This record gives sequence, structure tokens and C-alpha cells, in this order.
Amino acid sequence: MPIGLFALALAGFGIGIAEFVIVGLLPEIATQYAVSEAAAGILVSGYAIAIAVGAIALTAAVSRFNRKHVLLGLMALFIVGNLICAVAPTYEIMLSGRVIAALSHGAFYGVATVVAASLVDEQKKARAISFMFAGLTVAMVLGVPAGTFLGQVAGWRSTFWAITLIGAISTVGIALLVRWVTTTTATGQRPARLRDEFRIFGRGQVLASALISLLVSGGVVGSFTYIAFLYTDVSHISEGTIPWLLLLFGVGTFLGNALGGKLADRSIDRTLLMFVPALAVVATAFALTAQVPALAVVLTGLMGVVAFTNLPGMQLRIMSLAGDAPTMASGVNIAALNIGNAVGVALGGLVLSTSMGFTGPLWVTAAFAATAFLVLFASLRATTTNSKTAPETAPQSTTIPAGNPSFTSSSN
Repeated sequence: MPIGLFALALAGFGIGIAEFVIVGLLPEIATQYAVSEAAAGILVSGYAIAIAVGAIALTAAVSRFNRKHVLLGLMALFIVGNLICAVAPTYEIMLSGRVIAALSHGAFYGVATVVAASLVDEQKKARAISFMFAGLTVAMVLGVPAGTFLGQVAGWRSTFWAITLIGAISTVGIALLVRWVTTTTATGQRPARLRDEFRIFGRGQVLASALISLLVSGGVVGSFTYIAFLYTDVSHISEGTIPWLLLLFGVGTFLGNALGGKLADRSIDRTLLMFVPALAVVATAFALTAQVPALAVVLTGLMGVVAFTNLPGMQLRIMSLAGDAPTMASGVNIAALNIGNAVGVALGGLVLSTSMGFTGPLWVTAAFAATAFLVLFASLRATTTNSKTAPETAPQSTTIPAGNPSFTSSSN
């Protein structure tokens, strides 16, 4: 893999910690600011909403600029946001820091995905995207448990200081290791105008792909946010074991992401057809057997695997469906992922007060994944029907104009 991908992955590592470590620190933060658990949860759901806004609004604003400059600017914004969190004297300032960091988060992944795909040959696009997202999965494996442990030992503010430092180091890495990536196409033309890029919102297949991402991600994050309560109150696992279970989930996400990249390079749709319903099955099994500690441990790791095996395929699918506007399409998918996160966290919180209790968020995960599978199946059926009724023409391909502008991807 090109060395520039390592710099992007390191940035993804820091961003991944910032997004998810808050889950393990919520009790301490709620106590610090004397706010309720629900108010503390806004630091998770509000972050997800801000990611969605940044993924579309900031991506649109910077789509015509040099992508390396854009990445550096976004990382600077990420550093500022987490620095504010580290020193925030009040809950409101803490929330504002989270929002600032999240705005850069969404746009960063939207742009970095296109940059990663531009650095490799056609047959390795999904693996390059997977490698870039590996930073996120390593954050789940090592960063989140380590950040949670650091926060418990040295105070939660120390975790945000560490994230700020990682952000600074990765910014230097991007500056030195990622080659200049322009926005010109293979013919030397400028990319589509902004209003043309927004036309992807009128494409049913693009919107269906975004909905799949929304449902899958929302289901996973919705249950993950409250999983510590499930461990202690349903599985009767001690609090001291929770960081190790988060580590296990992170190992699962790392393995799933790597597997998903390889499988998606062979067939995006077959990969999603297999692992989207697998997520529904695993979540259902977890909800039914959560009271058994050993099964809770096994299903924690398995859920990480099946959830993140879908990630590279979901990202590459929407980019393939909107090859004339890849950065916007990538941003739309990042936005969908995080809108899903906010919805999943909100619904997960609502079902906690029902008879389902702390297993409720897992049932939400199962329902979301099952719905995502139905959307995927309907989308593929529509594609097959249209291909049979349309006049026979030469196979179409889509082009993603980034540094190496020869990104062509036929649909599966």
C-alpha cells in the first residue's frame, strides 16, 4: 500500500478514538458537569449529527479545492475541537468542542476516501478504502479501551489531550506523506459544478445505498452506546471487565473491515447480501442470550466482525453509483452513517424504558439490519429489472476524478 495511506489511517485512528471513547467516559463527564445521563448522551448523538452536517456542507464547500489542502485544514479543525474539549470548564463549551471536531470528522472521511481510492490501481480500490478505515477499527481495538483506561486513571480530560496530540502528529504525516491530489479529471477538465454534484440526491439508487448505510451504522452504534449497561445489568459482568470487552469488539471490527475490503473488491453486492442480514441474526442472538456471560463475550466480538465487514462495500457502492461526483457521494455516505448513529442512539435510549430494558438497543439493531437488507434486495431487483428492459448499450462505467483519475467501477 502507498505510504500516504498510513498517514490517512493514523488520522482515522485519532478521529475514531474521538468519536467512540466518549462512550466509556460518559459517567465521569456527567458527574463532572452535574448533568443527567440523557444530557451526557447528547455528546454522542450531537457529535453524530454534526458529522452529518460537516460531511455534506463542508464537503460541498471544499469540493473544488486541492484535496491535500482540504485534509490539512480539516485536521486543524479537528485539533481545535478536541483541545476545547480538553479544557472545557462547562458542559456547553464541552458540547461546542465536540461539534467543532465532528464537523471536520465528516468532511475528512468524505475527502479521504476519494484520496485513498486514487492512490491505488482499479482492482485494489476497496482494499485501499478498507486500509484507510483501518485507523478507525484500530481505534476500536486499542484506542477506545486505552482512552477509557487513561480517562479512568488520569481523568477524562487526559484522553482529549491525547487525542489532540494524535491529531497533530497525523497532520504532519499527511503534509509529508500524502502526495498532492488535484480535482482535475483524466482529460484535464475541472469536475462537475457544485449544483451538478447535488443532483446525486435525485438518484434513487444513490439514496437507497445511503439508506442502507444509515440503517446498518445506526443499528450498531445504537446498541454499542448502551452496551456497558447491558454488561453490568443483564450479563452481570463487572465494570472492570468492560474495557476488555470493548477491546474484543474492536478486534472484531478490525477483522471485519479487513475481510470486507477483500470481499468487496470481488463483489460489493454479494458481500452486503451476506453480511447485512448476518448483523440482524447476531444482534437477535445477542438480545436473546445476553444473560449468559460467556455468550455475551462471544457475540460481542462477532457483532464487531459482521458490522464492519459491510463498511468498505457500503462506501464503495455509493461512490460507484455516483462516479461523476465521488467526493459528494462519499460525503453523503458519511452523513448517512452518522445520521444513522444519531437515530440509533435516540431509539436505543427510548427502548431502555420499555419492558425490553437494556436488551432493547440490540432489538433495534436487528430491526435496522433487517430493514437494510430489504432495501438492498429491492435496490438490486430494480437494477436487474431496469437492465432487462433498457435498450442494449455498451457497458457503462463510472469515473472518480481524484489524483489518479482512472477510477472506473462497474456495478455488481
